[in-house]
Amino acid sequence: MEFKETIRKRYSCKKYSDRPLEKEKLDAILEAGRLAPTAKNLQEQHIYVIESPEMLAKIDGVTPCRYGAPVVLAVAFDKNNVFTYPGGKRDSGVEDAAIVATHLILAAADEGVDSCWLNFFDPDKAAEALHLPENEEILMLLDLGYAAQGAGPLPNHGSRKPLTETVSYI
Repeated sequence: MEFKETIRKRYSCKKYSDRPLEKEKLDAILEAGRLAPTAKNLQEQHIYVIESPEMLAKIDGVTPCRYGAPVVLAVAFDKNNVFTYPGGKRDSGVEDAAIVATHLILAAADEGVDSCWLNFFDPDKAAEALHLPENEEILMLLDLGYAAQGAGPLPNHGSRKPLTETVSYI
């Protein structure tokens, strides 16, 4: 799919079919995340693939937003392996994990796989449910699968502010 078409057509899927996600497509999506740039190339991300009924039930226990997706990716980062920016107020962890997550989402769309970025969960409870190491923080959960019949973008999906409201030339 051409990139502009990919970003225009991609939407957050809220209802998935029970069609399984092919391993080749999942691998292509994960590879796109691996190739994402990170500050100082630290590659502090860790992606957890959740697809067993037992682990998906744990996801359902921390968020109501799985929407029946057959696969969920937990995108985390190693808090001990981040670049601290000048001034010491921020580090690269959340930023780098967000870049990785964006690559995953766009790669999914390119593969014809639907997705939804989930942030409606307590990251500490999710990390505990998934038994993540203490040095890792979950940024987001990513539903992956195929939209159920009748699923589609929310009514406001195409509503965007004009560039004049979101961009300033100074």
